[in-house]
Amino acid sequence: MKKEQEKTRISKDLKENIKLLDAEIGIEKSFDILTRELVIGGKNVTLLFVDGLTNDQIVTIVLRNLTSLDYADMHPESIKKLFKNYLGYTEVDEVQYLEDVVNKVLAGPLAIFVEGSDKAIIMDARIYPIRSPEEPDLERVVRGSRDGFVETLVFNTALIRRRIRDPKLRMEYIQVGTRSKSDIIVCYIEDIANPDLVQSIKDKIEYIKIDGIPMGEKSVEELITPGSYWNPFPKVRYTERPDVAAMHLLEGHVLVLVDTSPSVIIAPATYFHHLQHAEEYRQNPTVGAYLRWVRFVGVAASIFLLPLWFLFANNPELLPPQLAFIGVSKPGEIALIWQFVLAEIAIDMIRLATIHTPAALATSTGIIAALLIGELATRVGLFSQEVVLYVAVAAVGTFLTPSIEMANANRLVRLGLIIMTALFRVPGFVIGVVATFVALALNKSFGVPYLWPLVPLNAKALSGVLVRTPVSMRNTRPSVLKPIDRDRQVTAAPARKPLNRSKNGEKKG
Repeated sequence: MKKEQEKTRISKDLKENIKLLDAEIGIEKSFDILTRELVIGGKNVTLLFVDGLTNDQIVTIVLRNLTSLDYADMHPESIKKLFKNYLGYTEVDEVQYLEDVVNKVLAGPLAIFVEGSDKAIIMDARIYPIRSPEEPDLERVVRGSRDGFVETLVFNTALIRRRIRDPKLRMEYIQVGTRSKSDIIVCYIEDIANPDLVQSIKDKIEYIKIDGIPMGEKSVEELITPGSYWNPFPKVRYTERPDVAAMHLLEGHVLVLVDTSPSVIIAPATYFHHLQHAEEYRQNPTVGAYLRWVRFVGVAASIFLLPLWFLFANNPELLPPQLAFIGVSKPGEIALIWQFVLAEIAIDMIRLATIHTPAALATSTGIIAALLIGELATRVGLFSQEVVLYVAVAAVGTFLTPSIEMANANRLVRLGLIIMTALFRVPGFVIGVVATFVALALNKSFGVPYLWPLVPLNAKALSGVLVRTPVSMRNTRPSVLKPIDRDRQVTAAPARKPLNRSKNGEKKG
């Protein structure tokens, strides 16, 4: 972006402006960049806009009013009169540099040039293709709101504003990408969120120097969390639910919204943030606690079940007599370690095939895969029955992990533990578990320990993680976020000062 002294000022010569803009954005070469020439009040006026991004109905109504203007209405100071008197639209602005016109028009607004004026009017009458805000597939709940974030940024901010009508809610705009000019919003509550955290995230986003972020929020995540490229554990949490985003704002988190993306980044995020689901808070606290523990057990099984079973199958002497049945009753034709590796790859192949298969054929694909892998593979001796059973249980634990990013990371940990156990038996399993725990304990998300409140230990916060506490008991915000306002519930309503009124009933101030 050029500095102001290096920018090109808008000329009073209308043709010169269009010529310069043509060289910059290719008006003649691009079919979707249109100009419309008019005569309003004896003045030549040119409109510049992108076809498909401008609301034709709004522009038509505005122009219908402008074409009725006469010579006196446009002389003198025509651009000033248009801006202040005759453009009855809410989002109108003046610019004086052609570079600003280019950036605005390519984002969707309409530019109005008037002969003899060295300024242009930007009218934000844009409209984007949008789908209805439906419930996200990855975060469905039995009972709760059915709206979800979409690919249009302004709709997503409106969904948050609808839930949090706090005057301290801030939506700060940042543009990223020298070519894509992608819109990013940093959202937080000013008198709750830690200002150092907010500034750190804003600085990291503003420091991004890249031509574009076509992959949206994922590209932003990798650019603002350097050093995590080879770390499979996600340092931020994603959500497509406005209620989940609002809940984290009230705790002191910061949201990052990227245009064209329905997923919102929540930062910072610990390991336990990825294990929580909105369904737990849509049920009775007792039921919610039960559901949370079922999820914990499933996640633990997805990580440790296969390595432990493999360890005991190869070392039956480690088992007590009551568990002597654990093992392989009928070994397959290949070694157990390769059975596990092939089964893991097969599960991922089925998952990817289901994703890329049309919805009408997805069920059929799953049935065929189940028959081929689950039934025929055991009959021909490729897999033992126990391997298929435990791999299926681990897969279920993977799929019930709320965060798909955490599920993928846990899958890699599981595979690593299996390999370590195959190579070094008991020491290998112990070393793998300890190394994983240490790596997690040393990991941080925007300065927040990844295993908080377990490491460092915060007993009160840990109890809130292990048990879904009632709303009436969640009185404070997480201390690790260092919020400005730690209290969530006000014990007594502040007294309101009545308005002073005069004897005739009028307000005095």
